[in-house]
Formats: sequence, structure tokens, C-alpha cells
Amino acid sequence: MFGKLKIRGGVHAEERKEQSTGLPIHVLGIPPVLKLPLRQHAGRAADPVVKAGDYVLKGQLIATSTGADVCASLHAPTSGTVTAVGPVTAPHPSSLTTDAITIEPDGLDKGLESLESGDPMQLSPAEIADRVDQAGIVGLGGATFPAALKLKSGARQKIDTLILNGSECEPYLTCDDMLMRERAFGIISGARLIQRAIGARRIVAGIEDNKPDAIEAMKAAAAGFADVSVQVIPARYPMGSAKQLIHAIMGREVPAGGRSSEVGALVHNVATAFAVHQALYDNRPLLSRIVTLSGQCIDTPRNVEVLLGTPVSWLLQHSGGLKETPARIVMGGPMMGQILRTQDVPITKGASGILALAEPEISKTESSPCIRCGSCVNACPMGLVPLEMARHANAEDFEGASEFGLSDCILCGSCAYVCPSHIPLVHYFQFAKGELSAKREQTRRGELTKSLSEARNARLEKEAAEKAAAKAAKAAKAQAAKEAREKAKAEKAAQQEKEQAAQEVKAQANEESGA
Repeated sequence: MFGKLKIRGGVHAEERKEQSTGLPIHVLGIPPVLKLPLRQHAGRAADPVVKAGDYVLKGQLIATSTGADVCASLHAPTSGTVTAVGPVTAPHPSSLTTDAITIEPDGLDKGLESLESGDPMQLSPAEIADRVDQAGIVGLGGATFPAALKLKSGARQKIDTLILNGSECEPYLTCDDMLMRERAFGIISGARLIQRAIGARRIVAGIEDNKPDAIEAMKAAAAGFADVSVQVIPARYPMGSAKQLIHAIMGREVPAGGRSSEVGALVHNVATAFAVHQALYDNRPLLSRIVTLSGQCIDTPRNVEVLLGTPVSWLLQHSGGLKETPARIVMGGPMMGQILRTQDVPITKGASGILALAEPEISKTESSPCIRCGSCVNACPMGLVPLEMARHANAEDFEGASEFGLSDCILCGSCAYVCPSHIPLVHYFQFAKGELSAKREQTRRGELTKSLSEARNARLEKEAAEKAAAKAAKAAKAQAAKEAREKAKAEKAAQQEKEQAAQEVKAQANEESGA
């Protein structure tokens, strides 16, 4: 059925995954403070529905996605008191602030009363999507796109295959690997709910061949379902990209600028599927996630389940601590993750790992001019020409970079990884994408302003014309009334003259008769 196990470009990055797979997933406790950014997903920030001083229960809705096209709800990970709704430091290299809800837990972990909902597999596709939406579930592989929107979109398309993304191709990261090893049945359960929601005929779990334990666990969980299978794929970065995964498993090419649904596929991360299982079977919204702790500076590398909003500093202190001061801390993987300037930032829905890296694990080599060797071209999984995109981006010719396929760049970092000149290619592309996005937003706003201005002018012209027409009609009516009065007056005068003449004739006749 599926035999094409190839990926264009990509790199064989040093994996370093064995560091964090020696221990089972450890469930961390409740920290003294939780900071929950209102925007932990792709799209617009959620709207808070609580204020400072409010007491909240575990699982209670604290920010809603109502009214937004792309958004995700947010829930209290435990019980406690809201102490602030305002800015906190964002988990981003810029260390800028982002609006968040801060909760001081009371340690009681009191939750909302759970309501029995029956068998979730009996729900309609729309009901499943609504429940996923209410649970605030997003793509947990890193993109953080609201999962319910993908379900609703998939239901409108002709999707024949749901692909479970278990590739986890980033070095160091093993949170999906450990989740598949320990909670495979929940993953398959959630995947079957997603399958029902989108109407797919089959489910295929794509797992890289460097995860034998996860492969066996997933095969065991899928054994009872004829339409669920596990596909072993080659370990090569960035196999976890949706387009590469679809091509490797199905042999189908997603067109440039297109979506996976155009080739009959929909990709969901295995952790997302497990979150769907928890939401519909356990009535549990997205409150926590599995995070890989790794790097030479971590005393006890492992995977932990941690509440959303937990400060990175507390997480590190209560999971074994650091054995030396790290040269760099990264949220996510080393290829696509975010460098943290401070540990005073929270774990968010998209935080797959916290890496505390020592000097030997990072590259600080100064960049030199491009030698046009073409290594980046060979490494690009999208078939782009990074050296040309970089040349245009560096010259701030962003449209020129766009002509070379900038919009199709997935920012995987394969090009920068193989570059012998150590050029920060991904930084160039991120900057160019940001500038193009800002320019397009400015153009959009300009066009919106223009259309609003034109609409206003048209409205004013219409109102002026209507006023003029009304004035003319009023004047015409007044003139008609005047003419009618004058006519009536004239007719009355004529009638009076006629009557006067008749009286005179009668009087004369009487006089003659009397004579």
C-alpha cells in the first residue's frame, strides 16, 4: 500500500536521544506559581474570563477562544487564586513580555465535577470537534495550530488517511518516544476519535526506525483495529515535517503553497491524539504536557509531565537540577527551538523540551562569506535554493527571496546545519518572513483603510444625493401645494364672480319684472 520511504534533502544530525530515555516519564508536582500566556497557540490571543482575586478550580476555563478565527481556549491547571492578568516574560529569545494569567496554587488540586458523557465514539464529527475545541487542544508537535480547526477543515475535505506523527526527528527530544512507549493505547484511542471526526478511512502511525520500543508499543495498541497500522520510516531530519512525512508514507507530493488535505491526508502529532483521548474519555482539557529535559548540564536527563505555566527555573530545580551552568538553554529542539535568555519563563503548550547545553554542544563559530558550494541546496527538504534566498534576504530584497520560494521554507535549519561557512541562514529567513508578513499586513491595512474611506465617501455621496432628492421633492411638493392653493383660489374667485354675475342677472330680471 505505502512503499515510498524517501525524503528529499534533510540531514543525519547527531541524535543524542539516549540521554533521556533511560527513565520513565515522571509526573512533577504543583509549583508555587503558574504563569499562563494567553497566546500559546498559532493565531490570536485568547480572551481572559477571570480577573485578579478570582478563585479557580482545576480544569476551569480561564480564557476563551470565542469570536476568533484562529485561537485556543485556556484552562486552570490546578486550583488556586488568580493574582494577576497582565504581562510576563515570554519564552522567546527577545525576552519581550506577553499577556498572561498568573495563578497562585493552593495545593489542594480541587477540580470541577466531572460529568459522564457516554461513549465518545458515538458522538457526531461536529460534536467531537466541539469537545476538542472546548478542551483547548493544539498541535503538540510544535506548530500549536488549534486542533479543532484542523478537524473541522478535515471534515470538509476528502481525507482518506490520518497520519499520526511519531517521527520526533529533532535531536535530544524524546517526549513523543516515551509517550508512545508508555501510553500507546491512549494515543490510538484519541486517533480513532480524530478519524471519526474527519471521516478518514485509515490511520497510519509514522515512526522513525530509531524508536524500536515505541514501534512495538504502538503496534500492540493498533493490533485490534484493521484500519490502523504502524509504518516504520527512516530516521532523517526533518522527517517530522508534515509534507515530508506524507511523501515518505504515502508517496504523495503536497503542492507548493498547498495543504496536506489537498492530497487526501491529515497529520496530527501523537501527543495531540493522546490529548484528544484525555479530553473526551477523561473530561480533561489540556492542562499539562510531556517535556524532555536533556543536555550535558542536566543532572538527571528524562521526560517529565509538567503543568502548563510552570516556571522553567522551578522545573529544573525539582527534576534533578543542573550539574553545571549551561552555556545555552533552549526551549524545544536544537534545530528549531527558542533560545531562552532567562529561566523565569513558563512552560507552554508547544514546549516539547528544555535543553541545558554545555559549550561543546553548541556552535559559536563565526560566519564567513558564502562559497556557493551548494550544500544547502542538497540539504533542503523542500527543494529550495537557500543560498539565493539568503542573498536576497541579506540585501533586504524580500520580494526577491520570496521568488525563490521563501514561503515554502519550513525553517527546519538543515541548510544552516551543513553550511561550511556557518551562515545563520534560518535567521535570515525568519527575518525575511517577518518583514514580508509585516509588509503584507501594512498593505492589507492600507487596502482596508482605502476601502473604508471609499465606502465612507460613497455613503456620504449617497446621503448627499438622498438629501438633495428629498429637498427637491420637498420643494416640488411645496410648489405643487402652492400651485394647488393658487388654483383653488383662482377657481374660488371665478366661482364668486360667476355667482355675482348670476345674482346681478337675477336682480336685473326682478327689476324688469316689477316694472
